Amino acid sequence: MDHGPSRGLAAVSTALLAMSRRLEVRDVLRTIVASARELLDARYAALGVPDDHGGFARFVVDGISDEQWRRIGPLPRQHGILAAMLHQEGAERLADVRKDPRFGGWPAAHPEMSDFLGRPIRDGEETLGALFLANKNTPGGFTEEDEDLLALLAQHAAIALTNARLYERSRELTIAEERSRLAHELHDAVSQKLFSLRLTAQAAAALVDRDPARAKDELQQVAALAAEAADELRAAVTELRPAGLDEDGLVATLRDQVRVLDRAHSARVTFTCAGIRALPAGQEEALLRVAQEALHNALRHSGADRVEVVLARRGAGAALTVADNGRGFDPGTVRAAGRHLGLVSMRDRASGAGGRLTVHSEPGTGTTIEMEVPGG
Repeated sequence: MDHGPSRGLAAVSTALLAMSRRLEVRDVLRTIVASARELLDARYAALGVPDDHGGFARFVVDGISDEQWRRIGPLPRQHGILAAMLHQEGAERLADVRKDPRFGGWPAAHPEMSDFLGRPIRDGEETLGALFLANKNTPGGFTEEDEDLLALLAQHAAIALTNARLYERSRELTIAEERSRLAHELHDAVSQKLFSLRLTAQAAAALVDRDPARAKDELQQVAALAAEAADELRAAVTELRPAGLDEDGLVATLRDQVRVLDRAHSARVTFTCAGIRALPAGQEEALLRVAQEALHNALRHSGADRVEVVLARRGAGAALTVADNGRGFDPGTVRAAGRHLGLVSMRDRASGAGGRLTVHSEPGTGTTIEMEVPGG
C-alpha cells in the first residue's frame, strides 16, 4: 500500500466522503470499519457500539468472513481490552495484544491477533463506540502516523454516526406523527358515522312492531350510513400508504423496509433489484403491500433464517419474488393456507392491480411468492 502523501489526501478524502454520505447507522458503521482497515493497512478491523447492559448493541467487523463470524459466536461483552477502548480518551497501540494483561476471554474460533491499535469514538463526553484494528499487513506493526490517522477517522466517524442517529430518529418521529394524525382523522371521520349508525339502528328496532314502514325507512338509512362508514375507512386505509412510496418510489421504499427488517430479526433479509422503472401508483402500492405481507409471514411464521426479496423488470411491468428457506406448507390445503398466509388478501391485491400471484411451497422446502404486474 502507498504510504506517501497521496494516501493522506486521496484515500482519506474518499473515506471521509463515504462516511458522510451514509444515512443509516448500520451503513455508517460498515463504512467506518472498511475505511479504517484499508487506510491503516490492517488485516482485521471492528467497531463496537455499547449498550447499557455491559455488552454491545452492534459489533461490525471487516476482514472476517461470514462463516468465521458465525463460528466466533455471540457478540462480545465489554471486558478486557474492549472495555478499555470504551472507557479511555486516547488510543491504545500495542506491539502484541496477546501479551497485554487485559487480553483474555477470546473465543476459540477468533482469528489470531498480534499488533493492535484501537481508540474510542466520542461525541463530547459520550462514547459512541470503539474502533479496533489488528495485524498490520506491512512489517513493523502500527505506527504513530497510523495512530494520528485513526484519530482523524474517529473524529469524522463521530460526526457521521451522530448524523445517522439523528436521521433515524427523525424518520421514527415522522412515522409517529403520521400515525397520530391518521388516528385522529380516522376517529373524527368514522366515529360520527358509527354513532349515527348505532342510533338509527336503535330507532329501527323500536319501530319494528308499531310502525314497520318507518322501521324499514330507518333500516335503509342504516344501510346508507354503513356504506358511508365503509367509504371513510377505505379512504383512511388508502392514506396509510407510506409517504416514502410517493416521495422515493417503490425501489427505495422497499429497500428501506428490508433494511429495517434485517436489523430487527435474526433472519438475514436481502433485497435485489434489476432494471425496474416507474410503474403506475396502484401497481407500486400493490407490490409493496404484497411484499410486506409475504415478509411478515416469512419472518413470523416460517422459521426461516434467510429471506430474499427480488424486484425485477418483466416486459413493460415487474415481478416481485419473496423467497424463504423456512418450513413451507401445502398451498393446496385450504386450512393450512388460511392459517398461514392471508393468500386470499395477496391474490386480491395482485388482481386488483391487473397482475397475478403465484405461490410455490411444500413442507420442508420453504416458500416462494411471486407477483407480476403489467406496467403501463
